[in-house]
Amino acid sequence: MKLTKTLLTLSLLSATSLAQAGEVEVLHWWTSGGEAKSVAVLKQLMEQEGHTWKDFAVAGGGGESAMTVLKTRAVSGNPPSAAQIKGHDIQEWAGLGFLTNLNDVAAEGHWDDIIPPMINQVMKYDGEYVAVPVNVHRVNWMWANPEVFKKAGAKVPTNLDEFFAAADKIKAAGFIPLAHGGQPWQDATVFEAVALDVLGPQDYVKAFVDLDMDALSGDKMVQVFTQFKKLHNYIDDNSPGRDWNVATSMVINGDAAMQIMGDWAKGEFTAAGKVPGQDYLCFPALGTQGEFTYNVDSFAFFELKDAENIKAQKALAKTIISPQFQEVFNLNKGSIPVRTDMDMAKFDQCAMDSMKEFKSSSTDGGLVPSMAHGMSTTSYAQGAIFDVVTNFFNDRDADPKQAAQKLAKAVKAAM
Repeated sequence: MKLTKTLLTLSLLSATSLAQAGEVEVLHWWTSGGEAKSVAVLKQLMEQEGHTWKDFAVAGGGGESAMTVLKTRAVSGNPPSAAQIKGHDIQEWAGLGFLTNLNDVAAEGHWDDIIPPMINQVMKYDGEYVAVPVNVHRVNWMWANPEVFKKAGAKVPTNLDEFFAAADKIKAAGFIPLAHGGQPWQDATVFEAVALDVLGPQDYVKAFVDLDMDALSGDKMVQVFTQFKKLHNYIDDNSPGRDWNVATSMVINGDAAMQIMGDWAKGEFTAAGKVPGQDYLCFPALGTQGEFTYNVDSFAFFELKDAENIKAQKALAKTIISPQFQEVFNLNKGSIPVRTDMDMAKFDQCAMDSMKEFKSSSTDGGLVPSMAHGMSTTSYAQGAIFDVVTNFFNDRDADPKQAAQKLAKAVKAAM
């Protein structure tokens, strides 16, 4: 009799928990490697809470295919619980009335205290949280092969002048000084690193966030283009069209000395069994010590009707910010946690250095959004900048002063 009562009680408890459980459908394009492992952990954590995970993965590194599918679903009134959206696109979706308010989850988790204000602002619309940040990528990294420097008798550079001096020695020794992939977003990644050094954080924000015409066309921007053009002398002729990870492998294999790329490049070194500080070096690119160009992956949360699915959706938002998921995801992704209160004991030296400068730059004005990775401005303005930067970089006769003027005009036309 007791056994029967116990089984009945368990079945009732089970039925109650299932009745209270909801479904989360999550649209993302993390379909390979460490990213896929991380999504699997998020699914597992949600299922442990009794919710059902419906994976809505759309392959494609930049998410263009995923966004096409999302628009169709949202317009038809059947959006997912959450979708991988970042930067100004979050504001656009919120402005159209598709996103839901997460302020209650944020207040419970003290998001305003553990996430830097500059990143919080991107996650909010009209003061309300509508998206959740997953991680922080540092874009202004330089990756270097110390063995190449040793063979060339060159010193690891800490600023632009030292870069050019080292690059000349490396080139003379028969190595490629700068591994680069000639694609517009990669050109822009290098360009914004030069811009951050030459302009400084305040004028960088004026140019690429405020879209200030004087900042975009002024003397300092002419200097940015001048230095950027000089970098072209240190990349190889096979650069056009090369993928970023192929350029990273050139540094890993000792064919090239350096690469300017975000911290996702670290995954390539890790996969090759390389150890930071020994087999490769990571340091701020081109004199941007103490400054931090960020790229943040995030999920925007859509307005739902089903009460249980809304509960599951809020549980998802809470789980994404949890220390457990932040640690697992970022160890796999190569990025750092978005929480500034994280224990970094399990992370490597590159990540610990990154977190240190993330914290310091978030309080002293050195934290700036990446233009090249869609964090600083609209996709229209970004596209205009890409066109001017790439055309300039690939034209050996291009004039820096004219390029700065073209930049301002192109951005104004895109506004």
